[in-house]
Amino acid sequence: MGQPEQHAEGAGPFTTRLSWRLPEGGTAVWESRAARRRGVLAVRPREGGPARHRRADDVAVGRLRRLNLIASVAFVIGGALFAAGAAVAQFGSGDATTSASIYFAGGLFFTTGGYTSLLQVVNAPRHVGGTGALVTAPWRWWRYEPMRVDWLGAFVLFTGTLVFGIDLLDSFLQGLSVQQVNRLIWAPDVVGCVLFLVSGHLGFVELCHRSLPCLRTRSLGWWIVAVNQFGSALFMVSALAAFTRPATGSLVNADIANWGTLLGALCFSVGGVLQAFERA
Repeated sequence: MGQPEQHAEGAGPFTTRLSWRLPEGGTAVWESRAARRRGVLAVRPREGGPARHRRADDVAVGRLRRLNLIASVAFVIGGALFAAGAAVAQFGSGDATTSASIYFAGGLFFTTGGYTSLLQVVNAPRHVGGTGALVTAPWRWWRYEPMRVDWLGAFVLFTGTLVFGIDLLDSFLQGLSVQQVNRLIWAPDVVGCVLFLVSGHLGFVELCHRSLPCLRTRSLGWWIVAVNQFGSALFMVSALAAFTRPATGSLVNADIANWGTLLGALCFSVGGVLQAFERA
């Protein structure tokens, strides 16, 4: 029977870092993001030497690398397409159908990246208390684990991409009144932005082991979360500026809406590129 955990850290009901003594001496440290993204946990010898990483087996490492590559490519392409759609809206012919088509294609890639991120969490190797090792579970397409902050963050992100999909589909509708535009297109856009921001905050909780964001500029994972969260904030600014005034039938500010989307999308593309280097 394994030794009990020595120390647990996190925020609220979420545990994001565990430390426990090993039967052979020394201390093992499991961190949520390191385990699910890189497939490793840290082990510090009993004599107090430098910590070393123990990685999961080859099956888990190969699985994590493939999923990470798919998610990374999906976010890079999705962000690039969203940026292209915003550029067409700002500098192009002004054809709403063209922009909507490009946005919809980008949304498909964002949804792919969101679901793949959830698969990364569901199929990440798990630690077995007291052993100092990571164990690979059978492949799963779905798992319900709302008390895990990594699962909740990925699930909220994936849900946000689906809500954006509603907004993108509704944008093809013709002859809508101002009230219908705000209800069918603008409202889902805002809800999707909120979900993206919540997911980003949960990413900071996982990294910082506390409720408030921290500053860890030497951490690649921190930069990925920070860049994506900045992109989510720009998406929210864009969404608020895209509200259609009932009195005039015009947007609050079309320039801010387009530039917010363009710059926010580029943030997600940059985050996707960085994610490619945070591999098992």
